[in-house]
Amino acid sequence: MNKLSIIIPVYNEKETILEILKRVENVNLPLEKEIIIIDDVSNDGTRDILKKLKNKDRIILKKKNQGKGSAIRQGFLKATGDIVIIQDADLEYNPNDYGKIIRPILENKADVVYGSRLLSSDYHRVLYFWHSVGNKFLTLFSNALTDLNLTDMETGYKAFRKEVIDSFKYKLQSNRFGIEPEMTARIAKSKWRVYEVGISYSGRTYEEGKKINWKDGITAVWHIIKFNLFSK
Repeated sequence: MNKLSIIIPVYNEKETILEILKRVENVNLPLEKEIIIIDDVSNDGTRDILKKLKNKDRIILKKKNQGKGSAIRQGFLKATGDIVIIQDADLEYNPNDYGKIIRPILENKADVVYGSRLLSSDYHRVLYFWHSVGNKFLTLFSNALTDLNLTDMETGYKAFRKEVIDSFKYKLQSNRFGIEPEMTARIAKSKWRVYEVGISYSGRTYEEGKKINWKDGITAVWHIIKFNLFSK
């Protein structure tokens, strides 16, 4: 394995986009890094920042705002790496965790690795109680239908062998945060080897730009049912 594709979906992250790109670029890995940025029609100045970046062939400027899932789907289609990882454009997830996330894949133990915010003994920010309850419920409900024993299905850090991405990249349907349970359902149905590793997590508040809300939680329940019971 020679290359890691890093998919970065972006929407209104002008305060963090350059810093997260710097952190990603500075991570020392035994793999070449392919950074793919997909802007979901930001309207806060993020797009202007991206247009000024020199390496323009790694940037996709969408014409219609559809959501994080849509951006990830486009990134998957462009990725050429042997391993693909998703990186949010905020600073909640630390790229220094890449090494331990991709290690089970490099050792040929895993096809997919989830970075769990609940398994880690590393630092994490203390925030919303009901948000954590919602995450745990969605993970439990997803596990009941996939027969996996994940601790953090909704995590933003997921890494895949390219073969896994190729198996479902043209089938993915979710445009928003439903992409997480959809990918999990498709991974479980195909019997890919799934591992979890603990990661650090610096969650942010809604005032700081957090976008997922209770409506997305309700929608996620439907996505868990739909993609586990009614979708091929």
